Amino acid sequence: MKRLQLILLLVLSTFIVFGCQNKSKTTKGEVDVEDAILEEMKSSFYFFFEQANTNPNSPGYGLIRDRYPGNPSIASIASVGFGLTAIPIGIENKWITYDEGKSRVLGTLNTLKNMDHHNGFYYHFVNINTGKREWNSEVSSIDTALLMAGVLFVGEYFGGEVRSLAAELYERVNWNWFVDKNRNMFYMAYYPDKTPSFQGHWDFYAEQLILYFLASGTPNEDYRIDPIVYYSFKRDRRAYKGEPFIHSWFGSLFTYQYSHAWIDFRNIVDRQKVNWFENSVHATIANRQYAIDVSNQFKTFGENSWGMTACDGPSGYSGYYGSKPSGYSDDAHKNAGTIPPSGAIGSIVFLKDEVKDTIRYFETIKGLKGKYGYLDSYNFENKEPWIASDVIGINKGITLLMLQNYQNEFIWQVFMQNEYIQQAIINLEFTTISL
Repeated sequence: MKRLQLILLLVLSTFIVFGCQNKSKTTKGEVDVEDAILEEMKSSFYFFFEQANTNPNSPGYGLIRDRYPGNPSIASIASVGFGLTAIPIGIENKWITYDEGKSRVLGTLNTLKNMDHHNGFYYHFVNINTGKREWNSEVSSIDTALLMAGVLFVGEYFGGEVRSLAAELYERVNWNWFVDKNRNMFYMAYYPDKTPSFQGHWDFYAEQLILYFLASGTPNEDYRIDPIVYYSFKRDRRAYKGEPFIHSWFGSLFTYQYSHAWIDFRNIVDRQKVNWFENSVHATIANRQYAIDVSNQFKTFGENSWGMTACDGPSGYSGYYGSKPSGYSDDAHKNAGTIPPSGAIGSIVFLKDEVKDTIRYFETIKGLKGKYGYLDSYNFENKEPWIASDVIGINKGITLLMLQNYQNEFIWQVFMQNEYIQQAIINLEFTTISL
């Protein structure tokens, strides 16, 4: 009897110890998703911290690579915007010290102050060592906006001399210069050596919401846009097996994510009663459902393998990956069975449980992880599985920022305190709603 009691006691003790340890895990591969999230955040952070120009005597100090390990001399200003935002994340998570972060930020802002610009707007791609234009790239309105979001974020976080320098960089941007006054729309690009110099329009919904907020909050009245610019782009509202939403041209998920990395849209609506947060929720649901529906066509796709968005593919980088609705007749998106982890992960604030299940699946894919976390994408359409060799800065950026917002809303809480953003909310006629 005593022996039986002892055995039962040992069994009970084993259950208590190991049962409690496994409580946070799932039956789907026994992956602790919160551990996986933290690991991906840390790895993504170190891309921005390590793949920057760290030579204090270089005119490109603080500039961050567009991708790794490819194109080692090319930096993108959007990557710098995400990377600046990454620094306080690293401090808050104790991956670097406050002084390390502040020193890097100050040096980077001084680099930006001295770099070539046109009315405060920067070239999309620059040399990481010189800060000079590369690939005859355009002066970019949206990439400058993503950069300025990072600039204002670190200014708000550090205050003092960082805030002053951030304000100087932001307030010299003449947003009105980039507006087509005949159509009341932002141009996409400016080429000083082409005719016409301004090309493309932000005439359809996409990732450019941040552009209107930055352009509306500036204290310089000559540089500030009229609210009509925000209300002039096309809002095509359609559904894919669910609630109608305002869709982007290619249906790529990054278009529903980027502005939301900094701006908390959850409890504000514009004068047309558009709630952009809920809009992204429905777009995310549609993207996942579309992947499920076409899984007989693309074997890579499925309920835990979705998130079609711009990324590397077997034939090179593509901005066409997306889902219905797209274009005017649902044929603008072009898929080839490629899935980037950043697509789903960047939507974790919109569809938490489904994204966490997808992260569990990512953890089972052999070879998907590299030095800086998940590689850019994968494709299982052919006999030999294909996994990207690079990580891309903007994809690592949306991954890191959205995971941090999922954890504690840190980016939103800091950025939404900014005086320029608060003024933009007023100028664009957004109002608060109850959560």
